[in-house]
Amino acid sequence: MVHRGNLRRVVGTSVVVVLLAALMAFYVAGRAGAGPARCQQHREDSRERAGIVTGEGEPVLVIGDSWSVGLGQDDLSRSWASELPGEVHVAGFSGSGFSARASGCGRVSFHDRAPTALSVRPGLVVVEGGLNDYDQPASAIDRGFRDLMADLAGQQVVVVGPATAPARAGAVPRVDELLASLSEQYDVPYVQTSDLDLDYLDDRLHLTEGGHQEFGRVVAERIAAVSPHRPVVLPR
Repeated sequence: MVHRGNLRRVVGTSVVVVLLAALMAFYVAGRAGAGPARCQQHREDSRERAGIVTGEGEPVLVIGDSWSVGLGQDDLSRSWASELPGEVHVAGFSGSGFSARASGCGRVSFHDRAPTALSVRPGLVVVEGGLNDYDQPASAIDRGFRDLMADLAGQQVVVVGPATAPARAGAVPRVDELLASLSEQYDVPYVQTSDLDLDYLDDRLHLTEGGHQEFGRVVAERIAAVSPHRPVVLPR
């Protein structure tokens, strides 16, 4: 027979364990942007955006995250990447980043997707991201960046860093500084955007339509002011 006091302790402990498990599941789902349904939606949006080609001229490939996809917009073709000159192709996946575990939706990091994306034979590759690496260790970002640059060897590359989205503003300086340093190490231009004052949706993470237009306009101007380089090949 279980003493009443012991029973209360057992029940109390069980409740705590269940609550902790629920909170952990909620955290993982939220961190990934995630759950199977959410990841499936990200995949569908990625495919839809990849099928949209804007502009004319030299092929340009944008490898990026939800900002390049246009998450939150009724028309994905109006994501910021459409402001770039040239025949613009977008290989974006919401929640992804430089590091392998930025997303909980499987192998969707920039490095994982780059080889397939390069089939468009771009004259310029624009890599945009960093906001989803906000809680990743520097070593993971470094590793993902290194592997991506190896994928892009022989390509003309520009890296576009994260803007200061209010929801992750506290983490942006660290990621921004690290990406700038890595870009210098691999001898590719780094376009900083953390100084921009943009319009955001209610989630304070994704851009409004006007925010996309402004971000794309400024990024296009800043890319025009630099000279894209082929990444230096360093040991993995």
